[in-house]
Amino acid sequence: MSARLDYNAIDPQGTLAIAGLSHHVGKSSLEASLIDLVNVRVSQLNGCAYCIRLHTEEAVERGESHRRLHLLRVWPEGPFTERERAALAWADAITLVNQAPVSDEVYAQARAQFSDADLVALTHAAIAMNAWNRLGIAFRKPDPALAG
Repeated sequence: MSARLDYNAIDPQGTLAIAGLSHHVGKSSLEASLIDLVNVRVSQLNGCAYCIRLHTEEAVERGESHRRLHLLRVWPEGPFTERERAALAWADAITLVNQAPVSDEVYAQARAQFSDADLVALTHAAIAMNAWNRLGIAFRKPDPALAG
């Protein structure tokens, strides 16, 4: 599959805007490990190979285990904390909002684990990752690490 166009070269300000949101999330009080899990999970749901590879490697570099990353695809059955489960359920619901609205159950689960500010930051994290995925998928962002 070949790249369609370089969105960053065409509109660097747009790319910087999304990067700004990602940077803002990184400065929030959310744990970096939680943001890593959300980034990988959202990328799995969207099927963005570039982002799955990139964010999995970043998570490992920050100390995440390969075991937990392998089980992220089936996170309800995996070795995740209640806080992580709430974050992953929230990220799934936001990413798949076209299939069903975010349920009261998922919202209540997230509210039990996150402050107002952290829930907004978590939402921004999912929004930013979805935006990156959509750019990468739509324009077929090449990933030299995945080249055969």
